[in-house]
Amino acid sequence: MPETDAVVIRPLRSDEYASVCAVWQAAGLPTRAAGRDSADAFARQLERNSTTYLAAELDGRLVGVVLGTNDGRKGWINRLAVDPAHRKRGVAKRLLLACEAALGELGIEIVAALIEHGNDASVAAFESAGYQADVPVHYYRKRRRSDI
Repeated sequence: MPETDAVVIRPLRSDEYASVCAVWQAAGLPTRAAGRDSADAFARQLERNSTTYLAAELDGRLVGVVLGTNDGRKGWINRLAVDPAHRKRGVAKRLLLACEAALGELGIEIVAALIEHGNDASVAAFESAGYQADVPVHYYRKRRRSDI
């Protein structure tokens, strides 16, 4: 197995959309290809978050991804995924820490994430990086369309 040190963490590029989707699919993350995860939406998001949308690359292949966003006062970790063939090597933790650092460069001092119930791999990755579960909240959303 390749060493984690050989994994390079770097900003994502717009031409990597298909590779990002492949990592999400391999990791079992659902995607909304007609909405927020479409190629056009990804390109727009990447333009706004060019320093906090990060890739984990090994031997020229994308093996992990994290999308960091912020609302000006709090950072959010979104869509953290590592190809299952490369898990348990610290890749997710490195992505998280790099995303935190990039958000910190933007003046963001609080970073949060929402993890769906049953996503034990993400819970383990976040706890390994020092995150703690906070108070339970009720999450409400309103979609303009069902496919976004």
